Amino acid sequence: MNSRRKFLQKVGLSAVALQLASVKTWANGNAAPHDVYDGPVLRVAIMGLGGYGTRVAGAMQYCTKAKLVGAISGTPKKLTNWQDSFAIPAKNCYNYQTFDEVKNNPDIDAIYITTPNALHHDQALRIAKAGKHVICEKPMALNAKQGQEMVDACNKAGVKLLVGYRMHFEPKTLEVIRMRKAGDFGKIRFFQGLCGFNIGDPKQWRLNKELAGGGSLMDIGIYAINGARYMVGEDPIWVTAQETKTDPIRFKEGVDETIQFQFGFPSGAVASCLSTYTMNNLDKFFLDGDRGWAEMLPSTGYGPIKGRTHKGELTQPVTTHQTVQMDEFSEIILNGKQPIVPVDGNEAVRDLKIIDAIYLAVKTGKKVELKLV
Repeated sequence: MNSRRKFLQKVGLSAVALQLASVKTWANGNAAPHDVYDGPVLRVAIMGLGGYGTRVAGAMQYCTKAKLVGAISGTPKKLTNWQDSFAIPAKNCYNYQTFDEVKNNPDIDAIYITTPNALHHDQALRIAKAGKHVICEKPMALNAKQGQEMVDACNKAGVKLLVGYRMHFEPKTLEVIRMRKAGDFGKIRFFQGLCGFNIGDPKQWRLNKELAGGGSLMDIGIYAINGARYMVGEDPIWVTAQETKTDPIRFKEGVDETIQFQFGFPSGAVASCLSTYTMNNLDKFFLDGDRGWAEMLPSTGYGPIKGRTHKGELTQPVTTHQTVQMDEFSEIILNGKQPIVPVDGNEAVRDLKIIDAIYLAVKTGKKVELKLV
């Protein structure tokens, strides 16, 4: 613990200030000094202490408005390690059978679910019943029905439901959105979203339909789906889709390897997207309009995000996405801040409706009409 604290204390103040500066200031390209924060702090427990949960925990060490105070896991050794690594009190640690008891713990405000997709729904309902705010990784659930039940449960309990849409706070992404809103690209005509990588361990939960709910679409494909919506600035009204499977042994029934999908929007704009588990070097967004264009490559990875438009390179600072996200979540939950792009459960349900429609289009070979609201 002492060595970790010393390391954090030695981090340059200018770097910390840059990372935690106002997201809106970044999006406008004018960085400003970061004032010392003296407001309420969101106290968070992380549920699911795997790779991504650990990444969030590390990033939260640099937060000023959110603090990691608890952990939930089915592995006792992980809980012990997290107590040592992140100074988490033993009284704030739970397993999957006991975490309902968090309702009696006033030191935890919110729980961040980073477990496999199939577990999100039931865990979110239990957290809401315990009276704690819910933060959930994406996709929020296995389908829109489950997602709506999560929204309803949180509304009934009077708690917030937020989803880990970290790109909604990323400075270069926000600059493209600002430019689109300002009319810099003119009428939007086309969006392309390519998301994929060559997945590794065949025994991992992402290739288990019971835990993942699908394959590449339920993992990396969510970025192209959500990205199409915030880049174009509209919700699609129809979808078509095609699946390609070259390795049925590795990608068993119900686990998609590669899916191409197309959207149509009310304005007449169209989108062409792809999610895959068998191709590397696919992390690209392209937006085309009558008067200009924007390209992001990489577009959604952990960083650094890079981009350019018809006006030149995007120069907004590189950030640690999870640090900024958690500070922004604190503002939303504790201060009622409205983000530039929504990150709530209703936003996630719209994505889940699109996922449902993509799978239906693959199955039927037909165009599927969409009504997201």
